Amino acid sequence: MASNVEKEPGPVPESSTPAEPEKKKREYKDFGHDEEKATHANVDMSTIELKAEDLYDKEKVDLETIVIDDVFKLLQCTEEGLTEDEAKRRLELFGPNKLESEEQNAFLQFLSFMWNPLSWVMEGAALVAIALSNGEHMPPDWPDFVGIVLLLLINSAIGFYEEHNAGNAVKALMDSLAPKAKVKRGGTWSEVESAILVPGDMVAFKIGDIVPADCRLTEAINVSIDQAALTGESLPQAKKMGDQCFSGSTCKQGEAEGVVISTGANTFFGRAASLKILAQIGSFCLVSIGIFVIAEILVLYAGFRYNYRRGLDNILVLLIGGIPIAMPTVLSVTLAVGAQQLAKHKAIVTRITAIEELAGVTILCSDKTGTLTTNKLTIDRNTIKTYGPFSAEDVILLAAYASRTENQDAIDSSVVGAIGDASRARAGIKLLDFKPFNPVDKRTEITYREEATGKLKRVTKGMTGIIIELCTRNKTEELENKLEADVEEFATRGLRALAVAYEEVDGDDFEAEGNGFELIGLLAIYDPPRDDTKQTIDDAIALGVKVKMVTGDQLAIAKETGRRLGMGDHMYPAKVLKEGPPPGGKHSSLDDMIMDADGFAGVFPEHKYEIVKRLQGLGHLCAMTGDGANDAPALSRANVGIAVEGATDAARGAADIVLTEPGLSTIVHAIRGSRIIFQRMRNYSIYACAVTIRIVVCFAILAFAYKFDFPPFMVLIIALLNDGTIMTLSVDRVLPSMTPDSWDLAEIFAYAVGYGLWLTLSTVVLVVIIMETSFFQDKFGVSLPNGNGAGNVDPHDPQLHMIVYLQVAIISQALIFVTRSHGFFFMERPSVALMGAFCIAQLISSIIAAYANWGFTKIHGISGAWIGIVWVWNIIWFVPLDWMKFAMKATIIKYLRKRHERLAAKAIAESQGGHVPLARTQSRAASIHESMYSNRVSFIKRAARKVGFGGKISMKPEELQRFSSIQAQNAGRTLARNPSRTAA
Repeated sequence: MASNVEKEPGPVPESSTPAEPEKKKREYKDFGHDEEKATHANVDMSTIELKAEDLYDKEKVDLETIVIDDVFKLLQCTEEGLTEDEAKRRLELFGPNKLESEEQNAFLQFLSFMWNPLSWVMEGAALVAIALSNGEHMPPDWPDFVGIVLLLLINSAIGFYEEHNAGNAVKALMDSLAPKAKVKRGGTWSEVESAILVPGDMVAFKIGDIVPADCRLTEAINVSIDQAALTGESLPQAKKMGDQCFSGSTCKQGEAEGVVISTGANTFFGRAASLKILAQIGSFCLVSIGIFVIAEILVLYAGFRYNYRRGLDNILVLLIGGIPIAMPTVLSVTLAVGAQQLAKHKAIVTRITAIEELAGVTILCSDKTGTLTTNKLTIDRNTIKTYGPFSAEDVILLAAYASRTENQDAIDSSVVGAIGDASRARAGIKLLDFKPFNPVDKRTEITYREEATGKLKRVTKGMTGIIIELCTRNKTEELENKLEADVEEFATRGLRALAVAYEEVDGDDFEAEGNGFELIGLLAIYDPPRDDTKQTIDDAIALGVKVKMVTGDQLAIAKETGRRLGMGDHMYPAKVLKEGPPPGGKHSSLDDMIMDADGFAGVFPEHKYEIVKRLQGLGHLCAMTGDGANDAPALSRANVGIAVEGATDAARGAADIVLTEPGLSTIVHAIRGSRIIFQRMRNYSIYACAVTIRIVVCFAILAFAYKFDFPPFMVLIIALLNDGTIMTLSVDRVLPSMTPDSWDLAEIFAYAVGYGLWLTLSTVVLVVIIMETSFFQDKFGVSLPNGNGAGNVDPHDPQLHMIVYLQVAIISQALIFVTRSHGFFFMERPSVALMGAFCIAQLISSIIAAYANWGFTKIHGISGAWIGIVWVWNIIWFVPLDWMKFAMKATIIKYLRKRHERLAAKAIAESQGGHVPLARTQSRAASIHESMYSNRVSFIKRAARKVGFGGKISMKPEELQRFSSIQAQNAGRTLARNPSRTAA
């Protein structure tokens, strides 16, 4: 142990040596920050009522930099805080310190499930059943009317219930993010929600607290603030009286009081999570139905001379059976359950379409601090430099002696953490004197008695330049040159240098001067990558997602982090986004450089915005992480804006996804989860379109060929049983795609038409065999009461209707097992819920087929032999569906994908030649800029608004400036219009 090792003192310069010329003070390259001096407001401070144009002129008024006395005058407040009445008045003026919220009426939320084009058609069918069918001395079609209304209500009830539960879960997670603040009002301190803070409030915070609003410090005791959410830098910044602290930053050391200069984000940031209409799927189904409804009107009425009521029943079959009425509910339930599953991975979705777009993300622009790294400074043991006889372990232990063990700042915490057991930092020594770090001395110092020897010793650690100036022993030109080279090496690698020196004190006076400090070592401090980051980046690449680092930290730090993570060090300073690639370089254009880059450093919010815009212009679906208020424009521009753990309210409000756990792995989990949700919706979309084709084509052909009048009520039964089964798709076990997903509607419709026509053929062939032959009667001894085949079967036979009902019900539901799998259906095990629901539905269908003698709907129970025939028939026709899927993949789907790639490449080429529009781009030109969701308020949007997320955004490029400046000016302007006291 270092404390038990006797060290020989180094040579001390003799006093008789001739005086040498004073050497030039060395400057050790390290990281620093420019300080801004306080200014005065360039206005007449004898009056409080400032003009708006003065407040917009930052040369006259800047609440960030003017002296603190002017801040109090401009904000019309004192150090005693506002009165409660004045605080309430200002809360009405400025609004809460969060985004606007609104409540959604639960009844209207329920009705919203019946307000979409697909439901309108069903509602129209109900009106047809109750109103238009009332003729020819026949009563209204009450069974069909009641059945349609029940179907609508059941779908809405299920959707409402699932969304309500999921919305409450999301709201509970969001509520947990609501911060508290300590505020002084009327001279008394109290704790309140930070949402009710107003400009002019006096606030206090201490180590570990989140700064609740932008403020200027009126008192600061050894304060250090982590501003990584704004600057991306790992090292906390020291703050003194008069400095500004930003909302959302974290107090890492000390205590402070300040006056609030700006609150909220409701006038500048936020975003409307606008949802697009379920256009393509709905249009496909409605057009398909419309074509065959018109065909039936022409053939049945004009050709067959049907009477009014008979033709209407046939049309109702197409309307009721063809409309995928459950689609809005199925998608809502899928999204509701999916959002809850994402929340388990600590990812809160605040914009519903973000799930779709996250599944298609091709490039993830990730912040460094706290996402790729731990945001916790650490000593790099592999790069410790030693000078003299001390070992690296000795240097770390002595540096730990010179560190606080309680109330630690970030550097002390990293040094003590490096020795493993924190108790070793005081083991074997008796503390006599400790000088903590302060911004003037820029070092710490401990004087202690070594218990083993009884000797007094002293250790100091701090900035390299300060420590080397203190040293008098072993301080040679060679040593200084080596130290300067080592610090330079650390700086080029993005490592911060911490020098350590040691001396012994003669006698028992711990305040006496020692025998001279000797430089013993140089520690490298850095923000290490998280343990899971490297594996997570590999996982992201395996999922087809390229990860680019976008950080506000220095270029050297970014490169070092990139090397340690294996993500590459082809990183560039943010200035290249303005200046472009250097002449003669390997990149012909800025777009080439952005695509080739592993990351960018020294990035400001406007740079993030530019990076996202250019990547979108190249046809990529881009996700961007952010945590500060200034990141809101980039988060809004990105296809998926992600507010990382600890983000400010403004960043959360602008983001599509809010993370409640640090690290990149949370994002990759969310990507994988969103692809699972996407696959469930894609599977259902193919199924729904296929069933539409199957119903309208099948029953139109039967009507044209045999004047077959299938009862509409039985189509309702099929729809009801189908919906109950399909709801379980929201929890189905599916495999996520290993490449980014996108909606290729041509592919979906191609599958749907193929499956639909095959199922149509299965029904038509069965009816033809029954109607035209006596095959089943001869082979299996079955019969129908109105004929025995060979052309004498009555097409209106109630048992024939029941046979068709059972055949359609079984094979239509079984289709879901084909659409949900990529290979053979039996190779991908479905969820227990889906399998159970399918078995129950088929059991009910078979029982209905055996025992339902419902005269009002023209059906009659059939024998067990007929039920067995239908089951075997469906199995025979079901098996080839997988082979049809493989054949379509090899032919039609392959052609469509190649055409899709050509169109995407063409779109990218065109976008490179012109202006990139300020709009969310879609994944590789997919789905013609439309979404797969219904145009109504989603449960996630409602839950978000309850806690202040999801307000409107109005953003112009020239407005990409410091958020707090604009808020501060707005605060002064509002108070100028509404003064609490008049000018003298």
